[in-house]
Amino acid sequence: MRATAYGVGVGPGDPELMSLKAVRLIRENRVIAVPGKDPKESVAYQIAAAVPELAEKELLAVHMPMVKDREKLAEAHRKGAEMLEEVLDRGENVVYLTLGDPTVYCTFSYLEHILEADGYPVELVPAVPSFCAAAARLNLSLAEWDEPLHVIPAVHKTDAPLDQPGTYVLMKSASHMAEAKKLLLDSGRDVAAVENCGMENERIYRSVEEIPDDAGYFSLIIAKERHD
Repeated sequence: MRATAYGVGVGPGDPELMSLKAVRLIRENRVIAVPGKDPKESVAYQIAAAVPELAEKELLAVHMPMVKDREKLAEAHRKGAEMLEEVLDRGENVVYLTLGDPTVYCTFSYLEHILEADGYPVELVPAVPSFCAAAARLNLSLAEWDEPLHVIPAVHKTDAPLDQPGTYVLMKSASHMAEAKKLLLDSGRDVAAVENCGMENERIYRSVEEIPDDAGYFSLIIAKERHD
């Protein structure tokens, strides 16, 4: 069998939420890829460090810049995929650690498309998504009965009203928090948010007014429809 690239979700922050499969793959494979210039500074690595065997692995730093320039992004994704392909061509699996779940706004998806187009086997290993962990931390149900659930990247949607029935989850809102807060206030919804869910510096906010404009990158907002 050919070597496989695994996109392994490590969950939102609490190491105890890692799946048994994620832990097994970290233990069984020698090469672990981590997004970032310094693997050990990556949040995904710090979560997975709860697996003692990780300290013995060969780490592969895959730089994934946070820019909007599509050409620069494409170049970075190609370089990252080629790094993984070098390992696969040696006949070794490579495990790419990713925060949250690899199917939800995940940088690994860009590498996955390139790897598959180049003919390499890829397997995704699901994890607890950040919005599920945040809802649990807030003791909120995301959807009941026939309520729809809308998961949107707020960084791209701050000009669209939250006017559909059901619950909204706003991800990637930190860089446009002021605009997102105005959108939330205009919606008339009940709002709560978690910053750094499951991490040591976790913070919880129970209203729009409590959310600081400079909330950190890992901030997730849940806006529920009011039922009077």
